[in-house]
Amino acid sequence: MRHGVAGRKLGVTSSHRQAMFRNLAAALIKHEQITTTLPKAKELRPVAEKLITLGKKGGLANQRLAYAQLRDDRMVAKLFGPLADRYRTRAGGYCRVLKAGVRYGDAADMAVIELVDRDLNAKGQDSGPKQQAEEEEAAAS
Repeated sequence: MRHGVAGRKLGVTSSHRQAMFRNLAAALIKHEQITTTLPKAKELRPVAEKLITLGKKGGLANQRLAYAQLRDDRMVAKLFGPLADRYRTRAGGYCRVLKAGVRYGDAADMAVIELVDRDLNAKGQDSGPKQQAEEEEAAAS
């Protein structure tokens, strides 16, 4: 019986699910808005909000707990720096999930999960080789 067992399985193993939410949380903190499936977005919200709460509390122990989850120094620094300052006076509810229609290939419900009061310039920032190629072209001009 599944009495008291919370959370969706999402059709993957527990280790896959844990890694997936680590990656999604890191992407959400980095870009402050990501698009994913609706069930994943709904399950990601508590994970991200707990990380932001760790950032608000501050301290070395909480930084180590956040690093254990995110495994990225820059994301932990952002979490304990600008994000902690931005949400210092907010009592909770740091994330918003918006429905975004259905995916063409398999008709999966899609959603946009974003941070409330997000930085519009963070979206797509430092997201791969395409952007690096554009920066090199701009520098060459």
